[in-house]
Amino acid sequence: MTSQDQTVAPAAIPAQPPYLDPAAPLDTRVADLLSRMTLREKAGQLNQRMYGWDAYRRTPDGDFELTDALYAETERFAGLGALYGLMRADAWSGVDHGHGPGAEDSADLADLVQRHVLEHGRLRIPALFVEEVPHGHMALDGTVLPVNLAVGATWDPALYERAAAHAAAELRARGGHMALVSALDIARDPRWGRTEECFGEDPYLAARLTEALVRGMQGTGELFAADRAPVVLKHFAGQGATVGGRNSAESELGLRELHEIHLPAARAGVRAGAAAVMAAYNEVDGMPCSGNRALLTGLLRDRWGFQGLVMADGLAVDRLARITGDKVSAGALALDAGVDLSLWDEGFTHLAEAVERGLVSEAALDAAVARVLRLKFRLGLFEDPYTRRAPIPEHTGRALSTDLARACVTLLHNPVGVLPIGSSVRRIAVLGPHAATTAHQLGDYTAPQRPGTGVSVLDALRRLAPPGTDIRHAKGAALTGADRTGIPAAIAEAAAADLAVLVLGGSSARTPDTEFDANGAARTVVSEMTCGEGVDLAGLRLGEAQHALLDAVVATGTPTAVVLIQGRPHVVPDTAGALLTAWYPGPWGGAAIAEVLLGLAEPMGRLPVSVPRSAAQLPVYYNHKDTEYGAYVDESAEPLHSFGHGLSYTSFAYGTPRLAGSTVEVDVTNTGKRHARTVVQVYLRRLITPVWPRTLELCAFEGVGLAPGERRTVSLSFDVSPVAGAVEIRVAESARGALAVVPLVLDLRELPQSLTAPEDTPL
Repeated sequence: MTSQDQTVAPAAIPAQPPYLDPAAPLDTRVADLLSRMTLREKAGQLNQRMYGWDAYRRTPDGDFELTDALYAETERFAGLGALYGLMRADAWSGVDHGHGPGAEDSADLADLVQRHVLEHGRLRIPALFVEEVPHGHMALDGTVLPVNLAVGATWDPALYERAAAHAAAELRARGGHMALVSALDIARDPRWGRTEECFGEDPYLAARLTEALVRGMQGTGELFAADRAPVVLKHFAGQGATVGGRNSAESELGLRELHEIHLPAARAGVRAGAAAVMAAYNEVDGMPCSGNRALLTGLLRDRWGFQGLVMADGLAVDRLARITGDKVSAGALALDAGVDLSLWDEGFTHLAEAVERGLVSEAALDAAVARVLRLKFRLGLFEDPYTRRAPIPEHTGRALSTDLARACVTLLHNPVGVLPIGSSVRRIAVLGPHAATTAHQLGDYTAPQRPGTGVSVLDALRRLAPPGTDIRHAKGAALTGADRTGIPAAIAEAAAADLAVLVLGGSSARTPDTEFDANGAARTVVSEMTCGEGVDLAGLRLGEAQHALLDAVVATGTPTAVVLIQGRPHVVPDTAGALLTAWYPGPWGGAAIAEVLLGLAEPMGRLPVSVPRSAAQLPVYYNHKDTEYGAYVDESAEPLHSFGHGLSYTSFAYGTPRLAGSTVEVDVTNTGKRHARTVVQVYLRRLITPVWPRTLELCAFEGVGLAPGERRTVSLSFDVSPVAGAVEIRVAESARGALAVVPLVLDLRELPQSLTAPEDTPL
């Protein structure tokens, strides 16, 4: 044998495994990777155990370093499936400017964590960074948008879709991957502190805005673009039906109510391609959602065909131990029910043990892991696990936030034309606890703002009012409490003014002295908190001093316009000359409010919820069952302002509706002197039906802008095929108005089915 024969051939280079081949089909990549994973690694992919802010700290030189807590979590599962809130900043996390990640270095932090995960994982599976994006990315320097209730008041899905796309782009540019967004809760009791997170009381309006959210954030196609983010729709399902308006309380829901009111938004989101949903805290028919197989598997996956992720809400899996007896079996119950990804729970950390003990099958574990891996492949994280940095112009986010704020301002009461402010008004008294601050315009789930961010109502009026207008200010009263010592100064300013602008309302602002539960809900109300998660009210009146201030200012006889900045509809009497609500309009909402007050912009908002006369009336939502009940002996049973209501500075005339195939047409004319937008609302009233009907059901709407004297034929398509018997089609500017118009009566010979209960979700 020659020396040449004795030469050892070079070792063959291992072929690239299929899961690392970007050209391979997704199913092939997922199956190949799953086949290579140990039970420990599989369980790790389903855990989202850490609070993200515990994964890093600032060094003395201003850089980031990773913590022992992150090292331990990565070692525990030979990797990291998902990490919640790496960039979250608020009073609960304790993250603020100076030591938290801002716009300039969030991507550096995300890449630092990702690099550690990849280097310490045998299969180099990237981590999924999950962030709160309830109304903009909840991170330092993130654009803050108006809250969902304000978005609902815009009745403008197209505008919201653009804002959602911007929020997704911000998230991805900073290293985040997946957005947690409230969209599915329906506001049935305004005493609930999380009412601000709802699009409103109506399932159809919520469904259209949920579709817009999914389209805007995710885009189209199976793979996510670098500036789009998979969305987790919260909360599935029925959380808005909480008894007594108490957070995380039980929900007494029959199946028909669940399907007709609380599921249409989720169904619309799934049809639009939502990547994930979050199981709610509440129970349905005795079983908490996170352990409810009938809901998460039977309905969501089997009937609806949903193929995305189901995430549990914070610590919800561990709560199931009340049913199972221990947290190991609680995790098994949740996994078998259909939960794929936990949040801060201990139960899912024991999934390997649960499989070995036979509490849940490895097939169920594999199915959940496959869904997590598939999402990571769709995000392109195996090809490019680090942040694709792209500049996001700050002015773009500000402009979109301001546009939403303008569109949500809703004029409720203006009988003598106090608004818009006329040219004869030369002195304005701007009063109230909200007049000179932006802190209460933001809503819950908001990161700390840098000094100077945003515009208050007072500052905006000073900037936008005609030259020579004398604008005076007095706070008058605090947001909460009974201290009236500031009222005399406010009375003096009001009495000397041509007009008083009284800015009242509530607040969801959290402060460092707030005590929080382990899931971030406020435990002890401090300072001026009146709304938000964990802050529920038994009554809906404003603070005692605010009511006294309102009465005192109106009593001066000076024309008064009341502006409400709030996260729920408060009970405020129509004693002032004008009343408008801006909800929580975001940092730049003060400018939008001032523009509407001065007539530089039209009030375009419409109520997404009914406004009660008192908490004793509740519930007052418009789409109740059509029973012949009368008024209370001591008070009207009707809301003060109905769903869909909103005034303009002009007037509109609606013609008689016409049916053209599956489309309703109506002629709308601007009969006033200003260009303005009206929202044409189409309601269905069922007359003959095999199940008891609702008084009205919103089934279509469209905003239309018209110049003075302009008339336009508006066509609105909707599906009437599932409706049985005879129905009325009513076209109006509000739910209350719909009951007063002459309807279009249709006789349909179809199968019995509620319009809001899709045919593929049988009751």
